[in-house]
Amino acid sequence: MKAMLLEEYGGQYAFAESDIPVPDPGPGQVLVRVAGSSLNPIDNKIAALGQSLAFAPALPAVPGMDVSGTVEAAGPGVTRFAAGDRVFGCPGGIKGLPGALAEFTVADERLLARAPECMDLTDAGAMPLVAVTAWLALFDRAGLKAGERLLVQGGAGGVGHLAVQLGAHAGAEVFATVSSPDKAAVVEALGGTPIDYTAADVDEYVAEYTGGEGFDAVFDTVGGPVLDDSLRAVRTGGRVVSTNTRSTHDLGPLHAKGLSLHVVFMLLPLLTGKGRERIGEILERVAGLVDADELAVLLDERRFDFRDIASAHRYWEAGKALGKIGISVAA
Repeated sequence: MKAMLLEEYGGQYAFAESDIPVPDPGPGQVLVRVAGSSLNPIDNKIAALGQSLAFAPALPAVPGMDVSGTVEAAGPGVTRFAAGDRVFGCPGGIKGLPGALAEFTVADERLLARAPECMDLTDAGAMPLVAVTAWLALFDRAGLKAGERLLVQGGAGGVGHLAVQLGAHAGAEVFATVSSPDKAAVVEALGGTPIDYTAADVDEYVAEYTGGEGFDAVFDTVGGPVLDDSLRAVRTGGRVVSTNTRSTHDLGPLHAKGLSLHVVFMLLPLLTGKGRERIGEILERVAGLVDADELAVLLDERRFDFRDIASAHRYWEAGKALGKIGISVAA
């Protein structure tokens, strides 16, 4: 089969098209004929900084964490899927698990779900990682409830725009930080209130939108100084969830306000093998919301073939994308 192999780490994005054997599905695995994938920030981080990341795959590696496609064959013990099923998920692209930038990949059935019926199968490959991450943050960690005020830091980003929609679906009053009019328009279209963080500091927008009380929950998808801002923006006794906490912070505000801080590291079930069923469960719920026209993924207007993955990385690095960068994997 044709596959794109990452041959060395670093900003040069050294990928090469190669012929490699079609993998055989092992116990609990299915063989997927790949239709689509996407480029996530973590995919870019692996390609650029893999040598410093404990979860990066050994080289040469087939990258690509998201996958959508059709089940070609099922391994021993598989109970959830059969040949011909349309599926999507986030089963690999990290240490010990092959990625999706190949004509076929094997996947633990627990990390997959049936793809949304109303969605183009290739496009479905853009949704799994961001949707699961947002779901874990809002519901498994923050315990978001109807009527609460939610602030999403980075509301037009890949994870952020799914969080805006999921928060609104849950009945929360959703606000989201943005940096430009086009991103503000995205947040408004998805049911949230945009906050231009370049025009107002934290204290100003907390005063304007919460009367100075603070948000019930804050979801930080950015990290660094934005995590500090999140601790300032949340109410006393509130919850902060972040996807980016590999940094040093003053936890004084956490103590002073009696806050809870939660971390989402979506790759843990893949790395440890524990809790993989939860990934599949969330994806089933996500597919149902998509088919009910209550959830959608924003796709950048530029699409890439998997053979042109290096260009996709450079496009993302240049900050040109609005929404997810879809990757087509055509046999």
